[in-house]
Amino acid sequence: MKIGNYECLAVDFGDFVLDGGAMFGVVPKVLWEKGIPADEKNRIPMKNRSLLIIGMGRKILVDIGIGDKLSEKYRNIYGIGKVSITESLAKYNLSCEDITDVFMTHLHFDHCGGATHLKNNKIIPTFPNATYYIQKSQWDYAYNPTVRDISSYLEENFAPLKEKGVIKYLNGGQEIFQGIEVIVTNGHTEGQQHLLIRGNKTSLFFCADLIPTSFHMPITWNMAYDNYPLILMKEKEDILTKAEKENWILFFEHDPKVAAIKLSSDGTHLPVNF
Repeated sequence: MKIGNYECLAVDFGDFVLDGGAMFGVVPKVLWEKGIPADEKNRIPMKNRSLLIIGMGRKILVDIGIGDKLSEKYRNIYGIGKVSITESLAKYNLSCEDITDVFMTHLHFDHCGGATHLKNNKIIPTFPNATYYIQKSQWDYAYNPTVRDISSYLEENFAPLKEKGVIKYLNGGQEIFQGIEVIVTNGHTEGQQHLLIRGNKTSLFFCADLIPTSFHMPITWNMAYDNYPLILMKEKEDILTKAEKENWILFFEHDPKVAAIKLSSDGTHLPVNF
């Protein structure tokens, strides 16, 4: 898909599962299971879907999934299948060395685990020629999380990036590249950042965990993982209002089937093919 000066592609970084109750918080199971049924352990299917942005001399990845460093125990807990960033990129005739920029929406393990990998018993950056972008407020929070979300932050996913000097800290919303804007939300976690790729007729918004799947489109359908649900609901309402008014495409990172949708004036959601 061409948006503005950029080609935008969906990259599959593997499947996993999470508890359905945790993914929908106070929403009754009798409602959410109609759209996304759970298994015998109450787990629902999830996707790690990255966005690859190519243009203006850059090859940008937005989030990089869980990666391959988790132990067998946790791979079983989260139902993680085979994960190969190298193979996923090869489908687009790219290698890890080709990536120029890695935009991390936040530092939860399912969004940034692939930022580093194990080589010769040492954890190093996965993309050796890339600059990694993160909000400074999220970086600081990752080193001092609450007891509620401490298990989501694994230092081996991001500390080696600082050691190698490849991190660029951002402070708030800004135009990060020509035609690409950073938007910050704080309801899910402090300093979550999103990319908005602007085009002449339509723009593309990377939802991350503000709206993790198409089933989370209703304002009140949120996750138990969200630290500040009331803030998140207001942020979601603002984003959806802009999306409808300005003809945005919403790109979902975790939806098991739908990569993106566009809102119509009658309130329906139109799937967008990638």
